[in-house]
Amino acid sequence: MKQTAVRKHRGGGAYLKDIVYGANDGIITTFAVVAGVAGASLDSNVVVLLGLANLLADGFSMAASNYLGSKSERDYIIRERRTEEWELHHEPEEEHAEMTGFLLRKGYTKKDAEQLLPLLSKNKEFLLDIMMHEELGISPPEKDGQSTRSATATFFAFVIAGAVPLLPYFFNSNGSLFGLAVIGTAMSLFIVGALRCLLTNQRWYNAGVEMLSVGGIAAFIAYGVGFLVSHLI
Repeated sequence: MKQTAVRKHRGGGAYLKDIVYGANDGIITTFAVVAGVAGASLDSNVVVLLGLANLLADGFSMAASNYLGSKSERDYIIRERRTEEWELHHEPEEEHAEMTGFLLRKGYTKKDAEQLLPLLSKNKEFLLDIMMHEELGISPPEKDGQSTRSATATFFAFVIAGAVPLLPYFFNSNGSLFGLAVIGTAMSLFIVGALRCLLTNQRWYNAGVEMLSVGGIAAFIAYGVGFLVSHLI
């Protein structure tokens, strides 16, 4: 008997953007503090103090901004959806005419559109989803709690990845600590980028090099600014 192949989809991508964005920003911003303090030749304790303060404050700020932005977007979508629902209930003929126009623009014939519309109208929520997307370019609102989970993912990714440039200063007070911080930053950028292949079709080494390149440029700018400022003041 011929078996039907089952195509498996990779899950877990809902927070990929939050994790990658939070981790990358955490690494770069923390390294900026390390670079600035190192450029000024200050004590390693200062690096740890400023680095931790930056790590927690910026991590919370990013998470809060993520939460407020996602929540505001969700509230806007819900408001527009209620407006569309009211129009569908009180002005059904106009809304059905709009839906027929959407179907015609998608390539259906008028006869097909007339047959499809009654079927779509049986599921009001699905019909509203289509009309919101076609008329306003808006996807269905996020589920309850999605904003909180996205913000939490951003915070922990920021703090965990952002702690990497500080690790040498926690475990050693002598030697070329800044050099170790540079190596740790480069490795963590590559690893964060490579992990994206778990949820995408991109090759792990290409994803790693891509993240390392983007983060490396930002890190170089941060170091340059810290070095110049420390010598000008």
